[in-house]
Amino acid sequence: MQDDQLQEWVEYSESLIEELLEDGTNEEAVHTIEHHFSSPDFEVLEKAAIAAFKMGLEVEEPEEAELETGEKVFAFDIICEHYLDDEVIIDEIKIMLQLAQQNKVDYDGWGTYFEE
Repeated sequence: MQDDQLQEWVEYSESLIEELLEDGTNEEAVHTIEHHFSSPDFEVLEKAAIAAFKMGLEVEEPEEAELETGEKVFAFDIICEHYLDDEVIIDEIKIMLQLAQQNKVDYDGWGTYFEE
């Protein structure tokens, strides 16, 4: 895993959490965190999903998606549920980046939903 790539995700995570809190998301609520993965090759992506499942992670079914460029890719999410804690999320990102690197898929970051 490259340190600069991790640093970019750390900065993104800190910014996203700050924005969510400023917008009024409930910091006392458990949030559903979705870590996104993609690959143009379904078989490669499927192997990554299976590897994640074997790690005990909650894996959504892979599906086909279309990029803004019109290019087709395959994607799946890993679902985690916890408070908006940047340290926990950064620890997860380290695992997700390693999983992506080992399985030759792209880690496309994470997102969550606003909680009342």
